[in-house]
Amino acid sequence: MEAFLDTLGAVALIALVVVGLAAGAIAGAVAGRNRLLYLILGVVGAVALPFILAALGVTVVAAGGLLLLLVVAAIGAALVLALVAALRR
Repeated sequence: MEAFLDTLGAVALIALVVVGLAAGAIAGAVAGRNRLLYLILGVVGAVALPFILAALGVTVVAAGGLLLLLVVAAIGAALVLALVAALRR
């Protein structure tokens, strides 16, 4: 059972990275410049927000399953990308 949960965690982390890459690719296509920066920031936001929420004690993310985790990751990526876009102007 422990191996199954380890595998599930690895799959979830890969899914977070994919969501971040997708958000970064969309932001890079819309902005038309500095695509690598947007890809990296999308991954950072998508991976960081679920971990930050878990550290703050928001257990709904973990209890909600993989779909809710991916939604939170997309929100995190969008927040980081919007923050960087606002700071660059």
